[in-house]
Amino acid sequence: MVNPSGSSGMRDPDVTIRRILKVNHAGEFGAIRIYGAQILMARRLFPDIVPALEEMREDEIDHCRLFREAMPARRAKPCRVMAFWSLGGFVLGILTALGGRDMIWICTEAVESTVHRHLEDQLAFLKERDPKLHVLIATIQEQELAHLRKAEESQKKRGLSHALLLPIVGALTDLMIWLSTWGDSSWMRAEMARAGKE
Repeated sequence: MVNPSGSSGMRDPDVTIRRILKVNHAGEFGAIRIYGAQILMARRLFPDIVPALEEMREDEIDHCRLFREAMPARRAKPCRVMAFWSLGGFVLGILTALGGRDMIWICTEAVESTVHRHLEDQLAFLKERDPKLHVLIATIQEQELAHLRKAEESQKKRGLSHALLLPIVGALTDLMIWLSTWGDSSWMRAEMARAGKE
């Protein structure tokens, strides 16, 4: 892509900011669906963890709303693959809940650790380009990290299921993020790596 000044190798930061909002909004919607499906199953199988799951789901609902509200000022629109986030989140939530309470927490750990890595890239990109969105994402990141810590602390053991599921769910989350940003997630990571060496 060529920027407005005509120099090659640079992307329009406004386009990337819109894609950040799209993928974050879609990701929060996917998380709502994951927790919703897990809560549905946990009410019958593991009622003791339902309050924690409901609290985290409420956080994701709030995050989804905040990202949606930030869109109009930046001329962003919801992601066109929202249906995939919705279906994928629901299926992942059901399958992990059927796998047991530890599988629920492993899923949360995998998703939140992947999201945290992408939010770090976004924060570095946005710091000078969109300070208001930077503050919003930094605040949301704190709550996502609390979800990650809760998931790590709640696992009774870390055996084969943890070793297998963690990278699979993480890779699926990465793939959805990449598709939702049309590859900009890879570009931002490379850009931040270059900036760190300067």
